[in-house]
Amino acid sequence: MSCILHIETSTTVCSVAVSEDGQSIFVKEDFQGPSHAVSLGVFVDEALSFIDSHAIPLDAVAVSCGPGSYTGLRIGVSMAKGVCYGRNIPLIGIPTPEVLCVPVLLYHELPENALLCPMIDARRMEVYAAIYDRSLTLKRPISADVVTEESYLEYLEKYPVYFFGNGAAKCKEHIKHANAHFIEDIFPLAKMMFPLAEKAVAAQDYKDVAYFEPFYLKEFVATQPKKLL
Repeated sequence: MSCILHIETSTTVCSVAVSEDGQSIFVKEDFQGPSHAVSLGVFVDEALSFIDSHAIPLDAVAVSCGPGSYTGLRIGVSMAKGVCYGRNIPLIGIPTPEVLCVPVLLYHELPENALLCPMIDARRMEVYAAIYDRSLTLKRPISADVVTEESYLEYLEKYPVYFFGNGAAKCKEHIKHANAHFIEDIFPLAKMMFPLAEKAVAAQDYKDVAYFEPFYLKEFVATQPKKLL
């Protein structure tokens, strides 16, 4: 049983949510961004005030950790670390592509053999993408892809693949395979982090608050230094 503060700032949307035992008890979202530097502090203050006013012990902070906007991720992760330090609670890091998958799994009917390909916009025809099955088992790790008509054919030839996220729209003109399906209006939101964060709590999968960084800073910057800067 846990109360978790969730922070999502990887794209232009800024959102904060609080869950208690997996149920939503507080949500704030700003779709007008990017305005993370202004909105996030206000949202987190309101969330913490809500928690304290209801005498609910805060057990952890979950943060969406990329890939995504350099500025957004730095603001979000810094805020999450600050709350963890201030309240002496653990930090949960959740890959943004997994956050994107949650609303697709919850609200869309998919065939049993479907694969999910969340896409995060980089520039030109570049995206950060990963491929999961319906159990969120990673079939292909997050990587920086230059999308062409040949992209993802090894999966499209065998399975229906569902593309979504803010990088998917620009790929529609290039990915024409009959097994390619596009889902619009899927955003990474804090309120979609609940099941992933609860799973991390159950597994005691916490990050080192002192050394934790957003994914792309340590995973991708050496080989893709200009993609999302």
